[in-house]
Amino acid sequence: MSLLYSEVEEELRAAVRDLLADRCPPSAVLKRAESRPYDPDLWKTLAGEIGVAGLIVPEEYGGAGASASEAAVVLEELGRGIAPVPFFTSSVLATRALVQAGAGELLERLADGRSTAALAVSFAASPYRPDRGASVRHSGGTLSGTVTGVAGADVADVLLVPVEGDLYHVEGAEVRAETSFDLTRPVSTVTFDGAGATRVGDVDLVAVLRFGAGLLASEQYGVAQWCLDTTLAYVKERHQFARPVGSFQSIKHRLADLWLDVVRARAAARNAVTEDTPVAAAVAQAWNAGVAVRAAEEALQLHGGIGMTWEHPLHLYLKRAKSAEVALGTPGDHREALASLAGVPGPE
Repeated sequence: MSLLYSEVEEELRAAVRDLLADRCPPSAVLKRAESRPYDPDLWKTLAGEIGVAGLIVPEEYGGAGASASEAAVVLEELGRGIAPVPFFTSSVLATRALVQAGAGELLERLADGRSTAALAVSFAASPYRPDRGASVRHSGGTLSGTVTGVAGADVADVLLVPVEGDLYHVEGAEVRAETSFDLTRPVSTVTFDGAGATRVGDVDLVAVLRFGAGLLASEQYGVAQWCLDTTLAYVKERHQFARPVGSFQSIKHRLADLWLDVVRARAAARNAVTEDTPVAAAVAQAWNAGVAVRAAEEALQLHGGIGMTWEHPLHLYLKRAKSAEVALGTPGDHREALASLAGVPGPE
């Protein structure tokens, strides 16, 4: 097993990073965050020209047949840019469920970017509580009930609903946007009132959510890395008492500690997508979720006054980090699961 990046992964990273720098820098995300966060033109380029939409779709369905490692590299860059595109919700979570179900026709639609999909599962659900936020029943070819906190549903062309081990393609559901803490990743409440449902196959929702949690750690690492890099650049330029702020020993120590945390986050994220085991996913989420929040908080503090303003994109990174911290399981959920998986008893 190697945690290093391959040449193909580095080429993919460069393509995504260059596109985001040109078309969707953080300043551009900030301008549209409160009005129209989703950027369909950017997604069209990412999905169609770079081919990220079909990365983990098998080749027989028109995809790249790549591994989770390639998808993780894309997520690192999307995390660095807090890019408002549905890659994680459509090309990771929904696609993973469709691959399990063997839904070739739907996978072909997703692979070339013609359609996007959303898995109607609460973003607050986890591999340990997959039903959190959901109350859905299937009867006579229709679904009834609601799912709260569904990410990506507002822009999805295909809505997929897991119910008791079956995966359904649903049409006619009501999607109502909710106030989202993370302005760059809106969530919705999805209501089914006798909506028509077509079964597409079997799905192991726990495995899908665990896969998603492991990959989400790569996005969290990307958020943390941007915060660290941006803060390092700022403290080298900002002067106080005729010296760069970064020359003060206390600032050096804080940034050195943060650098160590971010390096560990990279290793944990790479391990999660390389091993794809419950232990690796739990370790990555237990560590990376907190690191992303700490990196954003430190960036906010060390940027001083400008970091506290709405005109700086830092608040978007803090919100992304905080919302991701409770997505697909909190760090506490993952630590508790890790203790059980490792056979370490908790305190009496």
